[in-house]
Amino acid sequence: MGKLTTHVLDTAHGRPGANIKVELFALNGDARSAIKTIQTNDDGRADAPLLEGAEFATGEYELVFHAGDYFAKLGVKVPEPRFVDRVVLRFGIADASSHYHVPLLVSPWAYSTYRGS
Repeated sequence: MGKLTTHVLDTAHGRPGANIKVELFALNGDARSAIKTIQTNDDGRADAPLLEGAEFATGEYELVFHAGDYFAKLGVKVPEPRFVDRVVLRFGIADASSHYHVPLLVSPWAYSTYRGS
């Protein structure tokens, strides 16, 4: 059964990105529809898959990670406007029977992602 999962790693502090707001949207051309909003747990992960089963379908999606708010809550001093604020990742699901894991590695100055397992 296919599913979508995510987690956040705070590379500036070498720990999981806990309590980060993450929004999931389905894309249809230029339109986007909100599906779910979660907060990462103490391990920087969602407590459950973002999508699975019948909800998990091929198509284009967007994850929005509120990284700037996370670093502000930690008291990290960054200039305004923030260099990294909301991290928007657009990606496609081509095989709804597979596990798509979309992690975010983030600092106040950079981020990266990949398709994990």
